[in-house]
Amino acid sequence: MLYSVIGYYSLILGLCFGLILIFFSVKNFQNSKFDTKILSFTFLQFFFVVISFLCLVVSFILSDFSNETVFNNSHTTKPLFYKIAGTWGNHEGSLLLWLFVLTLFILIFLIKSKNQPTKYKILTLVFQQIIIIGFFVFLIKTSNPFNFLFPTPEEGLGLNPILQDPALAIHPPILYLGYVGSSIIFSSALAATSLNLITKSWATHIKKWILVSWIFLTLGILLGSIWAYYELGWGGFWFWDPVENVSLMPWLALTTLLHCILVLEKKLILTSWVIILSISTFTLSMCGTFLVRSGILNSVHTFANDPERGLFILVFLFSLIFISLFIFFFFHKNNKNNPTSFFWLSKETSIIINNWFMMYFLSVVLIGTVYPIFLDVISSQKISVGPPFYHKLIIPFLVPFLLAMAIGPKLKWIKSNLENKLYLIILLVVSIIFSFLIVKNFETKFLINTILIASAFYLFFLTLRDFFIKSYKNISQNIAHFGFSLLILSILFNNLYSTEIITNLKVGETFDAKNTKIVFENISQKKEKNYQSIIGNFTIENSKGKIENLSPELRIYNQPNIVTSEADIKTTLKSDKFIVINLVQNQEYFNVRYQVKPFMIWIWLSVLLIAFGGLASLFKKEYEK
Repeated sequence: MLYSVIGYYSLILGLCFGLILIFFSVKNFQNSKFDTKILSFTFLQFFFVVISFLCLVVSFILSDFSNETVFNNSHTTKPLFYKIAGTWGNHEGSLLLWLFVLTLFILIFLIKSKNQPTKYKILTLVFQQIIIIGFFVFLIKTSNPFNFLFPTPEEGLGLNPILQDPALAIHPPILYLGYVGSSIIFSSALAATSLNLITKSWATHIKKWILVSWIFLTLGILLGSIWAYYELGWGGFWFWDPVENVSLMPWLALTTLLHCILVLEKKLILTSWVIILSISTFTLSMCGTFLVRSGILNSVHTFANDPERGLFILVFLFSLIFISLFIFFFFHKNNKNNPTSFFWLSKETSIIINNWFMMYFLSVVLIGTVYPIFLDVISSQKISVGPPFYHKLIIPFLVPFLLAMAIGPKLKWIKSNLENKLYLIILLVVSIIFSFLIVKNFETKFLINTILIASAFYLFFLTLRDFFIKSYKNISQNIAHFGFSLLILSILFNNLYSTEIITNLKVGETFDAKNTKIVFENISQKKEKNYQSIIGNFTIENSKGKIENLSPELRIYNQPNIVTSEADIKTTLKSDKFIVINLVQNQEYFNVRYQVKPFMIWIWLSVLLIAFGGLASLFKKEYEK
């Protein structure tokens, strides 16, 4: 109970320091000076949030069930790692983590921005403190992580078993670093717009924050996909689940912003794009928080259902959007000396085309996620928007997008031409031949698959070629684009070559398919601290006589009393062998799902390559294009 009291009053003190910081910032802004007290108070605010967060962590470690959050999300038999992870595996704790990262980032921003104009630093701090104070009020008023329970229960309700996973334990903190990084970009863009400081030097300064946010968001989405792949037992890496879409939308906006800021840093154009995308990225991050925390979205990922909380975030979000749009329309001035039209064949034009494609993809995902909610509110009709919707609307536009992505980096600024570009045509022909040879053996949609694989190969070959050219200097961009081409190719081949067998088997039975023989050898049992496990032991024989032993599990957790399926996956560079079992109700049979998933590891590696490209950019002193 002591830790809960300390944690709660630390939150109150953090809020007080937020209000003090607003007062000092306004005073310093008028005098155009940066008082060292501002940095001290920012550190103290961060310090008290750290104390509060640590108090919640300690409460979870000690299984202090006088704390309602601990009672609802922990249990004495839970392993220590998941007790700690349980701190942010719930609504209240995850928002405290948001606040922790918000205060950390503004402190780092102030330390790293010593050479920036005084008024710009102070105004960025003011906008960031408005967000931070909003989160303090939200936590204290509607989502207090330190509510008391009396009398103190002897045992807790436990954490949802599907959240008891290493990938999902580190997924929220990494994802939040991406989300919250967008708040600094938002505050900085509003401050720079208000003071008419959207310049090349500002672009260089804020680019690092955009890269940091983008890298963490990319890795956060990757971890979420890996978790969904092996934990949910569906054998896929992306399901167009609403909560998956919620993290993809800010990533699309942030990727577009990253390209725009590189152009702005070089040529002082696309200033309106940069401001609007800075606002949009943070707005989409906040929208995601609203949709997930309000309980509006039904998903395996969500864990909140309280309309009051959703209403608070909605009002707060609309207030921030109103302020940001007001600042954009009243303070943003386009530089009349800068060109607004570009030559049709230039790097600027390719960036604009890239932007429009990314905005189209973002719109499709946004409509697919939000439209069912509006339809439910207006007509009480429930519809679910699934993969076919996204595939039909995105895949046709993916082809020109990949071609533009391949050719764009080869163009020059201002005006370019296609002289000495014979290799572009040769590689396009090679890509089409490769694609034709691969697709002709499949009973599938021949034309669209040939064109799609050819365009992905084209990007792959062009970026691969650039690694071997000494005159090509932008290695970080090339790594990211190469990773993206590898991602698209891996996904396409995964879809083409995947096979699946679903059958019901008793222990000792054999299933014979065309190229696969599945033998259900026996079952064994295992007892762990917080669950019991039924293990099905299978031997899988392929057409070449190669035998694999796979052992999927059914886990019966003690608190809460839930049965989960744990897939067994054998991973090689070529493919994944994936098997999962479920009990058939009131029968002796087990439902067996066996899948061969080609190139799965290349999907994960390609996303790591994309993130590594961002990391290389971050540690590179200058972009040379």
